[in-house]
Amino acid sequence: MDLHLELPPGRGRRVALESALRQAIREGRLAAGQCLPSSRALAAQFELARGTVVEVYSQLVAEGYLRTRPGAATEVAQGPSTPARVNAPRAAPRVVADFRLGRPDLSMFPRQEWLRALRRALHVTAHAELGPADPRGSPRLRTVLADYLGRVRGVLTSSEHIVICGGFTQGMRLMCDVLAAGAAGSIALENPCLPDHRAIAESAGLSVHPLDVDSGGAQPDRWPAPAAAALLTPAHQAPLGMTLDAQRRTAFTRVAAARAGYLIEDDYDGEFRYDRHPVGALQGLAPEQVVYAGSASKSLAPGLRLGWLALPTDLVERVIEAKRRADRGTDVLAQLAFAELIESGALDRQVRRMRRRYRDRRDALVETLDRCAPGVSVQGVSAGLHAVVSLPGDRTEADVVELARQRKIALTGLAPFWHGTGPRTNGIVVGYGTPAEQEYPRALAHFGQFMKAATQSVWPD
Repeated sequence: MDLHLELPPGRGRRVALESALRQAIREGRLAAGQCLPSSRALAAQFELARGTVVEVYSQLVAEGYLRTRPGAATEVAQGPSTPARVNAPRAAPRVVADFRLGRPDLSMFPRQEWLRALRRALHVTAHAELGPADPRGSPRLRTVLADYLGRVRGVLTSSEHIVICGGFTQGMRLMCDVLAAGAAGSIALENPCLPDHRAIAESAGLSVHPLDVDSGGAQPDRWPAPAAAALLTPAHQAPLGMTLDAQRRTAFTRVAAARAGYLIEDDYDGEFRYDRHPVGALQGLAPEQVVYAGSASKSLAPGLRLGWLALPTDLVERVIEAKRRADRGTDVLAQLAFAELIESGALDRQVRRMRRRYRDRRDALVETLDRCAPGVSVQGVSAGLHAVVSLPGDRTEADVVELARQRKIALTGLAPFWHGTGPRTNGIVVGYGTPAEQEYPRALAHFGQFMKAATQSVWPD
């Protein structure tokens, strides 16, 4: 029997034969019930030791790909034990200008600095730290973070009050679980806010109340009384882009203290302010009322899944227990490398480098729109990795987003962010941090021509 197997180069002969047989069964080239050659015959065919083939057959029998019976040939397993063929996922549609929200320029991830930090962390880390993960996170990273957050964001906390989590998404889920377990029935979210935040709260069993936003940010007098907590983006409202007014920051902390409630501060891009020094964290005004949530998603990459919560004292143990139930801990090596990146000053250098680049990108976006589409305006403060672009009254958001899709431009409309009732702004969200550095000029030029066409009195063909 000729199996027509090709053994992948650069791998051990045993591993190569095992992989080739497994792949042939998965793809259906070896059908269920089909007999295989004897170990002696297959060994001769591929010039292998017979013992190697015996080991391969035994391994695939243990995995359910093959079966053996006394006195009979080895054959491909039948029935439910035969692995189903899995189709490759369809590739996402190609875009010529990617301005999706919430993504940094991943081409600027500091690979060499991260590699050095990881090597250094492995060199100095005690063996015990690689054992079962502490649900609170690495003691070293929590200590380093407490100092770093106090220095760059004005956060008042200590290592005992910090819990490391898998990005902001898990941090919010932990908080929602804790609130729900404490008999809280609802939470207030800014209107507009990210749709994922509403989904996380609702999946934890909480009702969501809209907290209206105007030019001064979220309005404390609109915080619904039944809501035990409110999620805010005070440094850079997501997505509209304003900063929470100073008087409202104080008012929110007063309301939280009076209600014995909590404010959850999502400081998703607070380090990226371009027209002045970044506004300090709200948490610094009321550490026992504010849960500070941050992550490395914008400063480094969302794929690292590194986030943190700086907690009020009475929430620490409850969040630790929720984290223990969720996954028992976050990747230790990534935490130690991140701690090394902070201590070495590499993270500060990366943030400064990207702050300059993103500022230049935003300036170029504003200049391009002024030149190509003078009827639109950019809303919000000069900060972050995205901007909201208003549209002329005769152009609907849905029409512009659809035309962009046809032109292979990835944009986000404001419609999915709104919830509840009240006036809604007609606009699009432009994630200018997303394109790779070398692609940004071309992508921006393409976007400028698109906006010029989209704001004409007659739609182009």
